[in-house]
Amino acid sequence: MAKTDNAADFTAQYSDDGFWGKVRGYAKTAGRGVLEPALKMYYSATDPDTPRWAKATIYGALGYFISPLDGIPDLLPVVGYSDDLGILVAALGAVAVYIKDEHKARARATLAQWLD
Repeated sequence: MAKTDNAADFTAQYSDDGFWGKVRGYAKTAGRGVLEPALKMYYSATDPDTPRWAKATIYGALGYFISPLDGIPDLLPVVGYSDDLGILVAALGAVAVYIKDEHKARARATLAQWLD
């Protein structure tokens, strides 16, 4: 079990390829509850209007999400993504004002393609 007190540790873990590989590979396993906040934040982070501090928060949370070294291994059924969801929801709360309707719509459209 890995523990860190520094979000920058996971910001360094973030990459676009790693993010998309994880969400595509685990879409059905992780489900909407985990992927929707991750996608909303991803689309917000790619928006030039989102401030740098918010992008750093988002990339830290997404880095944790894609890192193989997290609190609960993602391979465990049901509980494997509970720590990821907690980190994503906390980060989403911190940057919620920068999640635009267009980010939400893009997240829903992406999920519809993968899960419906």
